[in-house]
Amino acid sequence: QVQLVESGGGLVLAGGSLRLSCAASGRTFSSYIMGWFRQALGKEREFVAAISWSGGSTQYADSVKGRFTISRDNAKNTVFLQMNNLNPEDTAVYYCAADRTIGGIRQSGFAYEYWGQGTQVTVSS
Repeated sequence: QVQLVESGGGLVLAGGSLRLSCAASGRTFSSYIMGWFRQALGKEREFVAAISWSGGSTQYADSVKGRFTISRDNAKNTVFLQMNNLNPEDTAVYYCAADRTIGGIRQSGFAYEYWGQGTQVTVSS
């Protein structure tokens, strides 16, 4: 069992930055693929970014490429999402998720077994 707790959300002006953190419990964190997803009000959940267990491989949604960076610190059981140049379209609840299956990064939320409670990110224009 893995428990995930996100933090770092908040209100920011367009063009600003936020850094989300996701702290994980459990001794096998380093073996999980970790992902970030988001869900805006009235919209479906969408993939944002994911990182392999080693941190050597990452994937991003086209909408955030060049602006967001995912990273992880396995010694601290934490995954991060650095978000720069935010715009109002990035407003959503952001969730981190863990995929314990062996293999490459998957962008479907159905691949991820464990989810955090989410943290709100609001970008004002």
